Amino acid sequence: MTGKRIIAATAGLLMGAVALTACGGSDSGASNANQNGDAKDVTLTITGNEISGGKNAAGADWITNYVIPKFEEAEKAKGVNAKVNFQPNGVDDEAYKTKISLDLSTGQGADVVAVDGIWLGEFADAGYIKPLNDVVGKDKVQQWDGWKQIKPAVQQVTTYDGNLYGVPDGTDGRVVYFNKKLFAQAGLPSDWQPKSWNDILDAARKLKSLQGVTPLQINAGTAMGEAATMQGFLPLLQGTGQSIYKDGKWQGDSQQVQDVLNFYSKVYGPEKLGDPLLQQDAKGRDKSFQEFSQNKLGILIESDYLWRSVINPKTGIDPMADRDSTVGWAKIPAESAGKGPNGAGFVSMSGGSAEVINPKTKYPQQAWELLQFMSSADAIKARIGSNPQISARDDVNAEILSSDPLLKFISTEVLPITAYRPALPDYTQVSAALQKATGEVASGKSAQDAGSGYEKALEGIVGGSDKISK
Repeated sequence: MTGKRIIAATAGLLMGAVALTACGGSDSGASNANQNGDAKDVTLTITGNEISGGKNAAGADWITNYVIPKFEEAEKAKGVNAKVNFQPNGVDDEAYKTKISLDLSTGQGADVVAVDGIWLGEFADAGYIKPLNDVVGKDKVQQWDGWKQIKPAVQQVTTYDGNLYGVPDGTDGRVVYFNKKLFAQAGLPSDWQPKSWNDILDAARKLKSLQGVTPLQINAGTAMGEAATMQGFLPLLQGTGQSIYKDGKWQGDSQQVQDVLNFYSKVYGPEKLGDPLLQQDAKGRDKSFQEFSQNKLGILIESDYLWRSVINPKTGIDPMADRDSTVGWAKIPAESAGKGPNGAGFVSMSGGSAEVINPKTKYPQQAWELLQFMSSADAIKARIGSNPQISARDDVNAEILSSDPLLKFISTEVLPITAYRPALPDYTQVSAALQKATGEVASGKSAQDAGSGYEKALEGIVGGSDKISK
């Protein structure tokens, strides 16, 4: 079943159960970019998966206490009586996705809608969202000075089939973390920067001499979920110079895929450089975090989430009191020097979310003004507050990340070389097939057999071998 059919079927099942809120009107026709452009009385609505006192509470509070009053004040100064409403949610991400899918499919919903970047292609193919150029006009979109502050790589978050559909509201990056204390004990340098996969394996082999230490953690298997894909398979595949999806085709059991699976074999095979049991444990990723925070794990690939939220000395899930002096980081190397995309020596993967404009809005120009306001430097700084994290904007990052060396490193060194998951309806099933293949290798199956099984599953997911490249 295609992503479009899945959404439509889900919407049909829930039609009677979900209460819809009108997007300033219920016109089912396409929005005219200049519709009500001169209106002096305007009502707009924002929605996202956040709610005060619950899930993503800080984001909900920001919309309620900053965005709405500040935007309404700014519009009043221009002679416009703007009323902005907020529709909070605090549910599972899939439940939120179903809710906004239903709203958008019926010409309803909020004017500005928060979406996960990975949903973009599915929504676009279903006709639920349209390119910004179509919704608000190409000239108006290009005139926004904010684009100068959002790297082309980061703009991939809201790009599908060559078109921009919204504005990124945040991103992240993946690096190789390592424990400097353990490195010192194993005779490894504190300024370590691997330049190949072999460099990583060689460091892990030296760490193996340390009692009670797991040298290397590369996420694998279905228990790890998307972490196995984003923190494991995809950055490694990028390091072979190949993307999971390119020129209209998905990557099958190619030599590059075999290279990645063979790397997993070296980690979890006879040398036992990694712990295969963690890959089968439902809480394996959390346990790897605990091991790292307790100086029991030498190397792992993770996003800045590890630094900000897990081992943060003050607020972390597994706080690491000496994080700033003990934890090192490096860029993820290509398989070998220069083997990354376009001859790159280093790679990364990023995720992100965005805001889009409902194409059925009665007020496309005013909705665009609201989205620009939400994406301005001042608004983003107000949202982030005192807990630094990577924003989509270079100017904000330069200001708020200067005191955090890891986040600054990712912003300046990693984001320019990063890549994003394809925003396509089939991606989640492809990711699940990759997770299974990596888990099989971690459990002892050969790379050849796991790769063959992956391609067979891939054919069923994407609709045939003609949509697969090798």
